[in-house]
Amino acid sequence: MPAALPSKLGPASLLHQSTMKLFIGLLLCSWVLGVSSEGWLSFIGEAIQGTRDMWRAYSDMREANYKNSDKYFHARGNYDAASRGPGGAWAAKVIR
Repeated sequence: MPAALPSKLGPASLLHQSTMKLFIGLLLCSWVLGVSSEGWLSFIGEAIQGTRDMWRAYSDMREANYKNSDKYFHARGNYDAASRGPGGAWAAKVIR
């Protein structure tokens, strides 16, 4: 059985390499997709607001306590969240 070759790179160097690979990958993806920091910030804000819309619809459903009313409140939450923009639509899709 062959012996393991000693690594010339220490743990700190390997961590640095993986961090650089992650950074370069994110940079290239952002460049290819044409994403600006402003776009990401608005997306995240819309997603947070959409999540609040979904939570508000759920809370209203629990408060109303009517039998078979879940479809209405679910649809209302999805509509409110999706009307926020792409981030809200994403949140509505994920939460469903």
